[in-house]
Amino acid sequence: MKTHFKGTFTALVTPFASDGSIDGAALAALMDFQIASGIEGIVIGGSTGEAATMSLEEKISAAQIAVERSAGRVKIIVGTGTNDTRTSVKHTRAAKTAGADGALVVTPYYNKPTETGLRAHFRAISDAAEDMPIILYNVPSRTAQNVGAALQILVAEDCPNVVATKEASGNMEQIMEIIRDAPPHFSVLAGDDSAALPLIACGAVGVVSVISNYAPKVFGDCVRAALAADFAESRRLHYRLFPLMKANFIETNPIPVKTALSLMGYCEENYRLPLAPMQPANKSFLAEVLRNCGILN
Repeated sequence: MKTHFKGTFTALVTPFASDGSIDGAALAALMDFQIASGIEGIVIGGSTGEAATMSLEEKISAAQIAVERSAGRVKIIVGTGTNDTRTSVKHTRAAKTAGADGALVVTPYYNKPTETGLRAHFRAISDAAEDMPIILYNVPSRTAQNVGAALQILVAEDCPNVVATKEASGNMEQIMEIIRDAPPHFSVLAGDDSAALPLIACGAVGVVSVISNYAPKVFGDCVRAALAADFAESRRLHYRLFPLMKANFIETNPIPVKTALSLMGYCEENYRLPLAPMQPANKSFLAEVLRNCGILN
């Protein structure tokens, strides 16, 4: 069995300048930080990257910066899923042309398609991607629709280049069913940092991570230890970071993680509306947790 994506894949924030444009220098610095810390891959234009307010041109520009900065040292995955199949196909083709190693395709939001529609949607994107690997992204909290285990397996069987799922349903039984029943080419990546350790113990092969934006070395070591079945070490690191896993969601993601990166000097606290800067009390709390966990001096 070939596992295309294994380890920790940082769902990278998109740094914006004060005028709202993408801050290319800050993005390059974040890439350097991630690569130097030993991360296995980067996701550009995911939920944490504020993809919902990025144009295709902006997303591809960010992907090109990431591909160039990576120079093949880490995998670059681009979020290409939307609630419109034609648009998703266009974004996926553009990501492939930009040199991405894979595409992350979220469940269509708002439309609430039937299972027949979902299978056709993912098949159309898979066909457009040709030989580029596809990762499904099941996140019911943002899409208002869960893609169950049986349907994810059917999609994987329909599409040989659909090689993984980022499972953020929070339904551990469902995720274990996928791991148990997956075809040989299909694997599970945890979609929540706090679930990475238990899901790897159950057979997942990695995680698409938020916390690795600012703690790539420590969290990457946690995941690598779990993959090596060194669960004592993985638990130690997991519980060291556990307060931050919770603090990352005291306001809507990516507000806390971008705030943390700004406190570390990697980017400015610039968001696109309707996202707004963190409330002062929450920012003080987050800074304290970062210091207590040894991330911030």
